[in-house]
This record gives sequence, structure tokens and C-alpha cells, in this order.
Amino acid sequence: MLVPYRSLLSTVSSVFTGHGVPPDRAGMAAEALCHGELTGMTSHGLVNLTRLYLPLLTEGRADAGADMLIESDHGASVLVDARRTLGLWSATQAMELACDRAAQHGIAMVSMKGATHIGCAGYHAAKASARGMIGLIASNCGGQGIARPPGGATAMLGTNPLALACPAGGRHPFVLDMTDPAAFDQGDAHLLWLGGSPETGAYKGFGLGLLVEILAALVPGAALGALSGNGGRDDDIGVLAMAIAPDVLRSGFASDASALFDAVRGWPAVDRTAPVTYPGWHEGERADRCRQYGVPVPPPLYEELLSVMTGVMR
Repeated sequence: MLVPYRSLLSTVSSVFTGHGVPPDRAGMAAEALCHGELTGMTSHGLVNLTRLYLPLLTEGRADAGADMLIESDHGASVLVDARRTLGLWSATQAMELACDRAAQHGIAMVSMKGATHIGCAGYHAAKASARGMIGLIASNCGGQGIARPPGGATAMLGTNPLALACPAGGRHPFVLDMTDPAAFDQGDAHLLWLGGSPETGAYKGFGLGLLVEILAALVPGAALGALSGNGGRDDDIGVLAMAIAPDVLRSGFASDASALFDAVRGWPAVDRTAPVTYPGWHEGERADRCRQYGVPVPPPLYEELLSVMTGVMR
């Protein structure tokens, strides 16, 4: 069924405020969560409201009223303790802070520990592209082990998302949002080798997972999957929010970016009915349709949302 986007945002925001989240943060968290439905990344959308975020709040693993704390500030680099705030909100705040500092220095990073699940990494990265900047988000899964490394007997790392967003002129921004390449064998996840075999040194899949673990968690001092024991929880998540402001470095970036993505979209296609696109294009097209005509929500999920809302309104 189709639900008006604004109605969906209002409903989800009310659920969050009903669980103690301040109204401004609840609105931001609702927007981040509904991004999954807008773009088709439904695995990180509404389905996680009752399965992930509300349990985090009710169990006290997320603190609805806490404020992030800046522990170290060097201008272009900032260390933040999220203090178990709702990650749907704190990751955007980290990126906005990185953008503010990048506007001064050309580049800035906010390194954050003590976070909770941030939802779609690409949503937060795209906050930078909306300001004419390039945004990078990396997040580990705290102490949670989901996937085994190649040759490993037990799980070591989480899915460790990595996302980069870049303005594309008047087009939908480039947004590459990915997790570590993994395979599932009877429900058991293990990280893949990419580009060849282990014997040739092609360890890119596992390497990407460790890259995110280093940038997002080792730098700020968040929990590390390899040091938390098998099957740990996704508490004390680490996040890297980086913003690059090319206009501080040189003039002409915006027009060059527009020309680049014009060229990509105009590239000769094998099938003229299927033009060449780029990461973020189809998601942007779907989001536009959803905002205009309504967001598709499966009936069971809609009923679940109504039941949660009823509980909040009592």
C-alpha cells in the first residue's frame, strides 16, 4: 500500500518521541530510517523500527536523551563520544559537523565512538553532497561478529558499511553505499576474496572489512569485533564521517562534477532503452516517485507500524 511520505515521517517520528527521543532528533531519525523505503534499501528501513531501534531504546542500549560529547578538537579533526545516542541521528550530526569544519579547512573528519546502529550509511554521506561537498561514512558493527574471515573458523567482523556521496550537478548525487562482500552458507556468513584467490594475494573483500574497522573503530577507540569475542553485540559502534570541500581548494569543482556525470549518463549503451547510470541514480529516481505518489509499505509492516503507534498514543 502507498503511504504519503510526510505522513510516514510524522508517524515514525511520533513513535520515537513516544520512547523519549527529543522531537528534533526524532524527526531526523525518522527521515534517516524512512530513507530505506524511499530508495528501495528496505533491509535498512522501517522493518528495523521494532526489530532494532525500539529494542535498543527499551533495553537501555541506546540513550534517548543523551548528548554527544566532543572529547578532542583540532579543527579539521574531531573526536566525539556519541554516548549511546540514537545512531540514526548522531551519524548525521557527525557528518554535518565534518561539513562545517571542511568549509573552513577544505577537509575534515569526525571520528566517533560509542555509537549505535546508524541505518543507511549512504543517507548520512549524502548530507555532504547536499552542501556541494564529498562525504564519506564508514561504520563498524561495534563488538558484533557476523562474518568469518577467509580461513577463519568463527565470526570476526560485522558487515562494516562504507559509503561515499558526491554532487552530480543538477542530477541525483552519486551515492555508493556498500558493505563488505560476503557469502552465506546455510546462514553462516563469511567474507569473500575478491579479484582472484588467496594464493594470489587478492584479499580485497576481507581487506575492505578491516579497512572500515581501522578507520571507523580503531581510530576513535570504539569496540573491535576481533577483540570482543565470538558473537558479541553491536554496542559501542565506531563511525568515521569525513567531508571534502573541493571549492575551498579550487574553483570549478561543481561544473566539473556536472560534466563528469553528464558524460556518464550520456555514455553509449549496449541497449538504448537501458541508458548507463551510476550508483545513486536509480535510488534518486525511486525517492522522487515515492515523495510524489507515496511510499510502498507492505501491509504486514503497515499494520505493525499502526500497532506501535497505538501503543505510543495510549
